[in-house]
Amino acid sequence: METSTDSSLCSTCNKHSAKYCCTGCKNYFCPKDFRQHEQQLAIKFEDEIVRSHDELLDQIQKLEKSNHISLDIFNRIEQWKKTTISKVEKAAEKAYQELSELIDKQRIAITKQLEPITQEIRSRREDENFVENDIDRLRRKINALDQTLKQFVQNDIPKSIIINRDQINWNQLIYIRGMKGEQQNSSLVRTANLNSFLTRIHNSVIVAGGSGEGNTMNQLKKPWGLCVDDDHTVYIADCSNHRIMEWKHGAMVGTVITDGNEQGNRPKQLNGPRDVTIDKERNSFIICDYDNERVIRWPRQKGANGETIIANVRCHGLTMDDRGFLYVVDENNHEVRRYRMGENQGTVIAGGNGQGNDFNQLFNPTYVFVDRDHSVFVSDTNNHRVMKWKEGAKQGIVVAGGQGQGSSLKQLSYPYGIVVDQLGTVYVADCLNNRIMRWFEGSTQGSVFVGGNVAGTQLNELSGPVDTVRKEFESFIAKVKYVY
Repeated sequence: METSTDSSLCSTCNKHSAKYCCTGCKNYFCPKDFRQHEQQLAIKFEDEIVRSHDELLDQIQKLEKSNHISLDIFNRIEQWKKTTISKVEKAAEKAYQELSELIDKQRIAITKQLEPITQEIRSRREDENFVENDIDRLRRKINALDQTLKQFVQNDIPKSIIINRDQINWNQLIYIRGMKGEQQNSSLVRTANLNSFLTRIHNSVIVAGGSGEGNTMNQLKKPWGLCVDDDHTVYIADCSNHRIMEWKHGAMVGTVITDGNEQGNRPKQLNGPRDVTIDKERNSFIICDYDNERVIRWPRQKGANGETIIANVRCHGLTMDDRGFLYVVDENNHEVRRYRMGENQGTVIAGGNGQGNDFNQLFNPTYVFVDRDHSVFVSDTNNHRVMKWKEGAKQGIVVAGGQGQGSSLKQLSYPYGIVVDQLGTVYVADCLNNRIMRWFEGSTQGSVFVGGNVAGTQLNELSGPVDTVRKEFESFIAKVKYVY
């Protein structure tokens, strides 16, 4: 809206007292009719833009519950799963997870596209700065997002689940993906070739070691923690060989990235390393030098020596969050501390109240995981449970186990490595039960994800697994065998 210096006819009453020009419709108005025109625009903005925006936002928020839409797909997956034997049960559970992740990604994608619209609406509403062109443009944007959302939630999206009475076509399996050309805009249950998929899910593959216990380049000896780089290179804390090994994707042998000296406490030596993570910002590895009771930094490029960055800590596991904070599990003090790079004192963010099984205590914790909300998940190993501490919380909650030591689906036996996906699903290395367990958020019991058979060396068996890895945006689960 703007004030006119010309005397023109009012487009409403045709009087020669028009002093205001609407930059949207280009019409002139007298003061009285100009105020009425503003009121009409305000009503139109509220009815056509704000209401449509709020309805779209409400639909997006419903996607936060993964079972709100596509319930038919979940039910058919469940029906399909019940007709199969245990070999394909894991594939059905994977389909649940992928469908839930797809819905969550779609919600996030649409919400992100809606954010600038929301901000513009709020700004124009507060400043009363809008004209017809703004209303038309915002309406088109909201309608476009509404159509995208409707396409995603509609019930006639093609689905295909292979069911044939009691018989399963073992050449086909299910997975979830987006529609062709727009992966994040719909869900589609399709068939997949078993030969390229079942081996990965059911039997797994050896990614490091597998040549017996030893210290050659194709062997490991009591490996513990591991991490995976963006190119799927695996870095392993080869504990009893006192070294960190690099195993590139598909390689038959590994490479020692630390100096590879004998056990010791000099800067270029390690003594029973238990975990390793990558500090990309400083292009270095952070290592739990367990028996030397220190955390050291080791350069990734031609590093011949390590630098002690935290001393006097019996560190078992560690990780870094997206802010660059380092989280260290202090097994002896039954706590997890968070450190800014460069400081050596840290802040207790889990446990720290002595050994025990209360909700504010831990008992010999080992590994730690930090999610995107900066909640901390700790494997409370000697309490046979996994605890979650929300950022700033004074006590944790049990998210897996907590029913005493045992082998039922409600129990764990010395849990170690843990990872948590975007939906809050916990994956934990259930060491003495020779299995990787999966606990959906809020569940009172878990399900066997990998292993679960007797301890062994077959590709469908584990022997005392101690760590798991999940790369962001994919389900890359690696196993490490601990040999007693």
